[in-house]
Amino acid sequence: MIFLMEYDRSKGELVKFTSFQDADRTKAENQRLKIEVELHKLHQEREIVLLEAPSEDALRRTHRRYFENASQIGQSVSEG
Repeated sequence: MIFLMEYDRSKGELVKFTSFQDADRTKAENQRLKIEVELHKLHQEREIVLLEAPSEDALRRTHRRYFENASQIGQSVSEG
């Protein structure tokens, strides 16, 4: 699967999260570009990324910073 994410670093929050099937890579890439152009016009700096993972659960494990705040990550590390 392909995941398109818009992340606001200053707030530490995920603004947009969309998933695409692997066959829809071009659609995902076009959507990423559209978001980047819109944000540029608005003078907003956000992180726009396309990531691949077998599932959303796998993505949440490998890219936790998009889904959890620092204290949540720290707590799970200290418990592990």
